[in-house]
Amino acid sequence: MLYTILIITIAIICALLIVVVLLQNGTGQGLSGIGATSMGGSSGLGARRTADLLSKATSYLGGAFLILCVLANFVIDKPETENSILQGGAPLMQDNAVPAMQSFDDGILPNDENQPID
Repeated sequence: MLYTILIITIAIICALLIVVVLLQNGTGQGLSGIGATSMGGSSGLGARRTADLLSKATSYLGGAFLILCVLANFVIDKPETENSILQGGAPLMQDNAVPAMQSFDDGILPNDENQPID
């Protein structure tokens, strides 16, 4: 149950991280101009404050992603057995597990009503 909650939280953080990274200014101005001007963020926060906010959001979301991934590793459901199959060895075979092979040395075929071969 806790593992499922962590995985869902990680997926949400991934989606937010993608959006925040795409909104940042790059060499080609990225998508930040679209989001900032359409939501009025450019006039209210200013270009520098928006960049600082997106940079901090990227750092915090990336750190949360890393911590939650490590926690998910420790919370994952573990099997009840302590040993692996390789540590336990191969299963023992019973005496009658493999049927005996027929011998054809006497020249008699098994389905030919015990007639000798000419």
